[in-house]
Amino acid sequence: MFGYSEQEIAQMGLTWGVGAFMLYMVFIILQLARESKAGRFGTFILLLGLGFGLVGFLAKGVIKWFMSGLGS
Repeated sequence: MFGYSEQEIAQMGLTWGVGAFMLYMVFIILQLARESKAGRFGTFILLLGLGFGLVGFLAKGVIKWFMSGLGS
């Protein structure tokens, strides 16, 4: 499709698609904090609790990148 292989399309989708989805989820968390009038501490707790999975996903990618760089 458009000169790209299936593997290249999947890699772009994983990189850009998941990244955009994660940014959208942060927007949703911030919107939730604003609508509930959570304040600074409440917003921090919401971002910490709901955004913790996003941090884990990013950490997994960074760890894989370091591991592949050290192995080469």
